[in-house]
Amino acid sequence: METILEEMLQKKELKPEDRRFVQELVYGTVRWQLTLDWLINQRTGDKPQKPLVQNLLRLALYQMFWLERVPSYAAVNESVEICKRRGFVPQAKFINAVLRGYSREAEATRQKLMTFRETNLALGYSHPEWLCRRWEERFGKEQTKSLLGWNNSPPPTYARVNTLKSTAEQLEKIWSEEGVEARSKQFEWLPRDILFEMVKYPPLASLKSFRDGLFYIQDPSTLLAPLLLKAKPGEAVLDLCAAPGGKTTYIAALLRNEGRVLAQDLEPSRLKMVDENAARVGAICITTDATAFPADSSFDRVLVDAPCSNTGVMRRRIELRWRITPEEIIRLAKTQLSLLKQAARRMRIGGTIVYSTCSLEREENQAVTREFLAGHTKFKLESEKELSPMKNDVDGAYCASFIYAR
Repeated sequence: METILEEMLQKKELKPEDRRFVQELVYGTVRWQLTLDWLINQRTGDKPQKPLVQNLLRLALYQMFWLERVPSYAAVNESVEICKRRGFVPQAKFINAVLRGYSREAEATRQKLMTFRETNLALGYSHPEWLCRRWEERFGKEQTKSLLGWNNSPPPTYARVNTLKSTAEQLEKIWSEEGVEARSKQFEWLPRDILFEMVKYPPLASLKSFRDGLFYIQDPSTLLAPLLLKAKPGEAVLDLCAAPGGKTTYIAALLRNEGRVLAQDLEPSRLKMVDENAARVGAICITTDATAFPADSSFDRVLVDAPCSNTGVMRRRIELRWRITPEEIIRLAKTQLSLLKQAARRMRIGGTIVYSTCSLEREENQAVTREFLAGHTKFKLESEKELSPMKNDVDGAYCASFIYAR
């Protein structure tokens, strides 16, 4: 969804503040869709509305109850006028009536929405009921509320210094000339002077430092898996699920380009992104051409950054909460185990596999690890670490590293 919106915005000449406002409206309305639809249903008796009418009501109600800077009368009037311009004059009167009714009852409505944060987490935080129940059973109510609130907050932008081309000090100097404001960030699993939170910056594509590959946009949680891989210069590394290439290019940086990295993916068409990102950051040790390695090649290190439910990165995947299902989690666990078995067949004795997901679900994390170990007795669990928004203030991630013992 984010990609589609970005492509549409690029076709429009908008001031930066207008661009940010459009993004806020789209992302916010999708995040709060369940609660917005509940508000609409209270005035329509659950009667289905035309898509245009439903979306205009969602957008207006989001502005009225979630955006303080937009006066209610402006949200009402603009929605009515858009409906008229689209040829829905009778529906415009209906929209006007619904929105003006909520405008008159604004304070009581806000109080009701706040009450839901204690009595009905699904409506209070606009998440599927089944997911709220699942998390509350595992994390408890307060931790779940913290997680739901995290998912509804705008994510910060983090930049990893590309040590193949720059240092933190050099990058900061260049950024100051480009009008970028950033602050160094430190997490206990990261080396120093590797990560920045970008506070204020022009569009990334306009920055020469970005085009020259001096940094890579990447959440700190995604750096854990490459670090646990412990790849050494001169080694051969296989990244089984590499696209778009964030972890792959960090592996290349850790190798100092002294080694060989084969990047593969379940969707080979996505490897083009890996090639493009590797070229931009100067990761010349990466190849997506499997023929560069003999068919029976074994590797010193294998990264299995498996496809998953993405429940740990829900605030970045805006529409994900409305797509994921319990059945999907079970299906994904089978795929993840299959990928680990494939990795085991590509290992050298003494080598390391790192399995990682950006899921918070045990079925995809600890359960997959235990099932893999039960069927592969020559592999020993070296380390296991889980990151969560509630405890680590980063996106959710799970990593386990296995040693192929003699």
